[in-house]
Amino acid sequence: MTTRPTLKQPGLLFMDMDSTLIQCECIDEIANFLGIKAKIAAITQRAMEGEIDFAASLIERVALLQGLDAQVLQRVYDECIELTDGAEALITTLHDHGWRVGLVSGGFTYFTDQLQQRLALDFTAANVLEIVDQRLTGRVLGEIIDSGAKKRLLLEQAARWSIPTRQTVAVGDGANDLPMLAAAGLGIAFHAKAKVRAEADAAIDHGGLEQALNLLES
Repeated sequence: MTTRPTLKQPGLLFMDMDSTLIQCECIDEIANFLGIKAKIAAITQRAMEGEIDFAASLIERVALLQGLDAQVLQRVYDECIELTDGAEALITTLHDHGWRVGLVSGGFTYFTDQLQQRLALDFTAANVLEIVDQRLTGRVLGEIIDSGAKKRLLLEQAARWSIPTRQTVAVGDGANDLPMLAAAGLGIAFHAKAKVRAEADAAIDHGGLEQALNLLES
């Protein structure tokens, strides 16, 4: 019989960003400034439900942002991003118990970098939007952070910090989080799509992120 991760020992929690750590989907909010939020949100929804390949959908969605003034990204951060209830309490409590906390996102480094500073996160990874002459080119630079990358990064960072897999927790809401949730010692579906709730070890359907603490052995 396996046991759940415990706060009595150092551990690692990785979480998704969009609709998990924060209450919106950043790419949908960026698209709103081009008047195409509904079009991009529909693709986002299909990707999160696992109906279409995430990487292909990201390339398709980012291409639609070509030509957008990069200053819009800061407006999205300032005007649209709200932390999910309980986010700061969860991170603070885990840090107080010697845990590491990371953010792995199919979104963009523009937002994860700022959230890392704001929340003192130990690790972040996300996609890099190409910007030339202060305009989005419609392309993503480098490796795409998809479901496989999220899983790999969880295992790599746990090994780097000498944290056993049984002491790892992953939290997410979309289909691209499933491999990460399956690889962790405890995979938590947070206000998640039906497919994710069905496959995760545990689900939080009500309340904030601090509810994850109740799923750890004290």
